[in-house]
Amino acid sequence: MGELNMDELSLPRIFEQARKIHQAASDSSVDQDTVKKGCELLRKCEEMIGKLGLFSLNETKDDISTANLKYILVPYYLGELTEKNSEEDRIEILNVSQAKLKEFFSFCEAMELVPKEELESLVQATGKTFADRRAQKIARFKRQKAAESKLLEIRERKERRGRSTRASALSTPVVSEEEDFDDDDDGEEEREAWLTTISLALCKAFDLQEMLKKEEEMLLAVRERQSKEGNNELAQSILDERAEKAEAWHRDAATRSRFTKPATPITCATFAQDVIEGRAAVSQAHEHKHQPMLFGPASLVAKNPTSERERIAAKVFQPHYRLPTMSIEEAGLKEMEIMNKWQEDTKKIIEEANTSWHTDNKLLQRPSEDDDDEDDDAAQDKARAWDDWKDDNPRGAGNKKLTPCG
Repeated sequence: MGELNMDELSLPRIFEQARKIHQAASDSSVDQDTVKKGCELLRKCEEMIGKLGLFSLNETKDDISTANLKYILVPYYLGELTEKNSEEDRIEILNVSQAKLKEFFSFCEAMELVPKEELESLVQATGKTFADRRAQKIARFKRQKAAESKLLEIRERKERRGRSTRASALSTPVVSEEEDFDDDDDGEEEREAWLTTISLALCKAFDLQEMLKKEEEMLLAVRERQSKEGNNELAQSILDERAEKAEAWHRDAATRSRFTKPATPITCATFAQDVIEGRAAVSQAHEHKHQPMLFGPASLVAKNPTSERERIAAKVFQPHYRLPTMSIEEAGLKEMEIMNKWQEDTKKIIEEANTSWHTDNKLLQRPSEDDDDEDDDAAQDKARAWDDWKDDNPRGAGNKKLTPCG
């Protein structure tokens, strides 16, 4: 970005340039000069906002105009950009960044923009359990995702409206009843977008505040330890040496990557033994095939028999037991092939069982409705016969003499 005289620029232009720098720093890493330029622009925005008196503590978010809503984000942008500055004392940078974030929180609380849950957490900052902090982070994450989705929806709606406007401008002009309300719709949409952006910034600012606080505590603990030991220069030299080693390791990582790729595993025990004892190299091609042993005459064992006579002669003095037809490696590969085929068949059977054809077949194989009707009739006849018997033989009939008053 070229050198510009900020005194000659208006507040909207300065804010827009600072917002672009903040967006670039959030999406990717930028150089320190750009970060400093963004901080200068945001400080100029703060100065101009104070001189113009755009906000008052007696106002709420409903009293602020749509054009001025975006300037509420200036302290948040400044706090986040300040945290990315790495050329000064880190603890001082953290203090300045946290101060700007607290200023952003206070102003949003005065404007009634902070959610009720976050206000309660600010009041009860100490004494919270792990479950409370976890629930708070989950609720904050949900609000952040809802704000991002809403901003995306507003952006898509605006793009669709722009495409329809361009298409209607190219076609024949048609009088529409909605043309009078376009400006009002744009204003309401812009206000909704900025309020949603502020809500999203609040979620990110709370997370950033917690992270900066933890980092400050760690740096203070390290500084206190170094001051007690009195070995600041030695500790700094050790840290520099470790940093140089880490940088050298990362530089040479690309060179070492080709040596760290895993080699093709050796599945033949005989070939592996040859490699270990130096009789073969790993790069040599090797076919895992079993060569049958021949015990015939030495003149015929070394060569491949061509005639039936030579083949029979080569089989002289064969052992009394059956010779293996394949090696252990070949048998393992065969078993693996059988298992893979079995798994594929099982998968096909499961998929076929879950298809609609298989389900419909089951429905067709169910008993028909006529059989169900016959069973119902038989059960109904049996129930009627039992009711008739109970009518003819009431409860206690024939047992009157056994009762005391019978």
